[in-house]
This record gives sequence, C-alpha cells and structure tokens, in this order.
Amino acid sequence: MRSRGLLLPFGLWLVIFILIPLGLVVYYGVTVEAPVPYTQIELADGTVAYQLEDGTVSQWPPHQTQASFSLDNFRRLADEMYLRLLWRSLYIAFVTTVICLLLGYPISMILTSKGFKHRNLLLMLIILPMWMNFLLRTYAWMSLLEKTGLINQLLMALGRERPIIFLGEGAVILGMVYNFLPFMVLPLYSVMEKIDHSQLDAAADLGANPRKAFWRITLPFSLPGVLEGITMVFVPSVTAFVISQLLGSGKVPLVGDIIHQQFTRANDWHFGAAMSLLVMVIVLAFMYAINRADPEEKGQKEVRIW
Repeated sequence: MRSRGLLLPFGLWLVIFILIPLGLVVYYGVTVEAPVPYTQIELADGTVAYQLEDGTVSQWPPHQTQASFSLDNFRRLADEMYLRLLWRSLYIAFVTTVICLLLGYPISMILTSKGFKHRNLLLMLIILPMWMNFLLRTYAWMSLLEKTGLINQLLMALGRERPIIFLGEGAVILGMVYNFLPFMVLPLYSVMEKIDHSQLDAAADLGANPRKAFWRITLPFSLPGVLEGITMVFVPSVTAFVISQLLGSGKVPLVGDIIHQQFTRANDWHFGAAMSLLVMVIVLAFMYAINRADPEEKGQKEVRIW
C-alpha cells in the first residue's frame, strides 16, 4: 500500500499533463466544427423566428457550432503543399541529426580520451549555451546572419558592395545544430565515459590498429549513446518552429510552423490537432525503430571484439 501511495503523485502528473492533453488533441483531430442546423419559421404574429433541432425557438439566428466526428482533417493533410512541408521538415531534421552526430561523436571521444586535461572546461562550454533562453540564442544568430548583421557589416567594411543573404534553409540548419548539439554530445559522453580503456590497451597489445579498435570496441559500446543522441536531436528538430521563423526569414516554413499558425492565427484547432497527431505518429515510429536497433534493449550486453 505504501508503494502505491508513492506512485500517486506520478499518476496525477501523468493524467493531468499527458493523458488529458493527449485526449484533447485526439478529440480535436477527429472532429470538425459545423454550425448548428436550424429552420426559419413564421410565427402567428407574422414575425420570423428560428427553430433548432431540439425544438428551441429563437428570434435571432443561432451562432453556436457543434462538433461532429470526421476524418476530413486527415484528408486535408494529403494535400501536396502539406506533404511538401512534412518532407522538408523531415529532411532538415535528418540533416541536423547527421551534422550533430558528425560533430558530437569526435567531441565525445576527445572528452573521454585518456589524459585529456581540459575535460571540465570543454563540457562547460558545451553546456553553457543551454543556460540561456532558447529564443535569445536564436535571436543572437539572427543578429549575426541578417543583412545588417555583424558578419555582413564586417564584409562591407572589407570592401564588399552588397550584403550576403545568409538567412534561409542553411541558416535554419545552422541554428538547429547550434541549439541541439548538446543533446547529442551529452548522451554520447555519458556512455563513452563508461568504456573500459583497458580493452583498448589490450587490443593494441594484440596488434589491433586504432581504426580496428574503434570499429570493434568503441563504436559497439557507444551505440546506445548514438541512438539516444539521434532520438534527442531528431525529435525536437521535426517539431521546431521558432528557429525556422527567425532564421528562415519566413521563407522556410516547417510542419511546426503550420501547427503553430493553426492554433494561433487560423484558429483551426481541429486541423492543427490532426497535423500534430500525424507528426506524433511519425515520431513514435522513429523512436520504436531506434529502440529496436538499441543493443541494450535487445539484451545484447556483450560485444564481440574479435
């Protein structure tokens, strides 16, 4: 009974902040709003009134709406424009994840290498940007890359006649890599720090060159960190919208932008919820594939060296 009581706060948190919001998203996604049907009738005194389906009579036409089950929101997602936006979002998220992996893996290897004296300093430099507000970090890049930014001002001072337009898809990817790189480095570092360096020394004593030792020891043992880092970078990259709005200069809309606009500007919560559900399904499928590829999830604790 005591253990069940300890689970009560988590259960309340799960219901209030996960199940109820998810239920609302599903509800809005599978329903549409339609005006309440009414019939115009003429009363005995010659005036016109409006009768609802439940028999209620009003002198004014009803303005309320009612929700009904429909899959029209998902049919709208099959439009070529939305499919193109979804593909662009997945492409930018994929490129961002690949770049973060190519940058984060060597950094993690350096951090966990024997005899590296500046580990704490480098870790602090990696974590330090995360202490600042996400929006503030993005604005900082915007002030560097825009036409009147620091980079263009420097180039103009060196003799360039016209400013270079940096804002666009490349700037969006740059902003995502900058913001999400720590989410790749930290899981890799936490896993690679546990690698027993005596195995690398033993492999060297047995004649294995550094490349072979990497493929047979370092990479297999670091694979759980690689998969976790990929998940932590890819998932927020797919749903990001602030970076694309600021660094994309409004010309690189992503699926996150469309969802944000449906809830804030278009006031079409039903279509925004349907699009959110589609992205959620894609993210869950991606996470399922990552978990299937994780050797720790399969119980493969041992790695064959030779």
